[in-house]
Amino acid sequence: MLSKTKKSFILISNVENNKFFDELKHKTNFHRDERVKFVGTVYNQQLLKYIRENAYAYFHGHEVGGTNPSLLESLASTKLNLLLNVGFNREVAGEGALYWEKNNLNELINLIESKDFSNRDEIHLKAYQRVNDKFTWDIIVKQYENLLGGHNGH
Repeated sequence: MLSKTKKSFILISNVENNKFFDELKHKTNFHRDERVKFVGTVYNQQLLKYIRENAYAYFHGHEVGGTNPSLLESLASTKLNLLLNVGFNREVAGEGALYWEKNNLNELINLIESKDFSNRDEIHLKAYQRVNDKFTWDIIVKQYENLLGGHNGH
C-alpha cells in the first residue's frame, strides 16, 4: 500500500482462492504488507455491525450498481466512509462521505490521517442523516406507492 498509515486494512470478503484474489495479489503484493488482512466473509450480523461501528473508516470500491445495502449500513454506522468516486456512490452518500479516484486512494488516506483533517464527526453526521432522510423503509414504501399510482387499499 502506498499510504503512510499504520492502521490495518481489514478486508471482509469471499475473494480468497479465486482469479481476482490471485490477480490482486500478483499486481499489488498486498500479502507482503502486514497492514493488509483478508478475514473472509462475516455472516454474523452482530459481529459485522460491531466491526463497522469500531472501524476507523469504511472503503467502498464498487463501480456499478445502485443502492448497495453494505454501503447504507456503513453510512449509518461507520464514522468515516471513503467511496470510489462514481455516480452511484455519490447519489447514495451525498456529502456523507469522502471520495477517491482509482489511483489516489493513498492520498486520501494520508489526508485523513493528517492533523489538518478534523471533520470526521461532521461527515458521519451527514451520512447518518442522509440514510435517515432517504433510505428508511417508510420512505422507500412511499416512493413505491407514488410510482405505482398510490395506495389502493390492498
